[in-house]
Amino acid sequence: MGAKFHVSRETLPYNAAAMTNIQHPTSNIARFSLEGRTAIVTGAGRGLGRAMSLALASAGANVVCAARSLDQIERTAADITANGGRAVAHTTDVRDSAACDALIQRAVSEYGRLDIMLSNAGIGDMRSAGRELWDIEDDAWRDTLEVNLSSAFYCARAASKVMVAQNEARARGASAPPNAPNGDVSREASPPPGGVIINVASGTATRAYTLDIGYGSAKAGVIAMTKTLSAMLVKHDIRVNCIIPGYVLQAPAPPGEAGERSAVFAQARGKYLPVQRLGEAWELGPLAIFLASDASSYITGQGFVIDGAGLAGGLAPTSFAPDVSLK
Repeated sequence: MGAKFHVSRETLPYNAAAMTNIQHPTSNIARFSLEGRTAIVTGAGRGLGRAMSLALASAGANVVCAARSLDQIERTAADITANGGRAVAHTTDVRDSAACDALIQRAVSEYGRLDIMLSNAGIGDMRSAGRELWDIEDDAWRDTLEVNLSSAFYCARAASKVMVAQNEARARGASAPPNAPNGDVSREASPPPGGVIINVASGTATRAYTLDIGYGSAKAGVIAMTKTLSAMLVKHDIRVNCIIPGYVLQAPAPPGEAGERSAVFAQARGKYLPVQRLGEAWELGPLAIFLASDASSYITGQGFVIDGAGLAGGLAPTSFAPDVSLK
């Protein structure tokens, strides 16, 4: 007869007692709500970051929009508030760890807490395209890694510290986390304990990417770092996941001739994907809501590829264009 084991909540590994302390709303749709929660989105001024900021706000989150270009993030924040949401813009150079620390504190001072850290900022300017490996400068390599990889580390480090402090304050019965503003600016819903970190990588991290070795390498680092962060932070009830986009249009096509050229490019590139089109920025929004919400409460340490089956069944490798038609 096999041995019998008694496992109590107190003896579960990785503080699983805390991980099982989740809310159970009666409606499945309610699990996607972000009411009462505060999110930071880096690279929020345009493209994917803007789309995900708008999406998180539509689900009820307060959003701190961060980027280096103030006019762009002010426009994102203005669009959120015009639709009844709460948002502020905060200029941040994510290559500077002190600036990332200040960004996290801005969220706490503005809204009283931080629940969601979405690290989206990145550059992929193909600076090594057509160059020999030995011709790539140190500064180009370092700058690409700083923006695409180190920034996500800086933000995760600062955000997780605040999230843990919030958990500890909650356990003590304190009404607000450290540095919270006077007065209650949160919405009616009470956020669950813990927190969520979402990193944004790239499909270029999963295969050779000769157009920019630094970019592909940095994004591969983001995927690996996400897994390690999830294992380090699970005991604090903080979930960490990664979005891995493929070819996605950064914005709707502009009117006129420029828009026509954009449409031609999208059609030409899209035909190499099984879905026969490129993705659109808004399509990352629902995924961001899912990963930020209680709907994904049992998911951590994972990468979510959103690429129209490009990796699963793409017809050609990155940067390849056939000289003859494919039949």
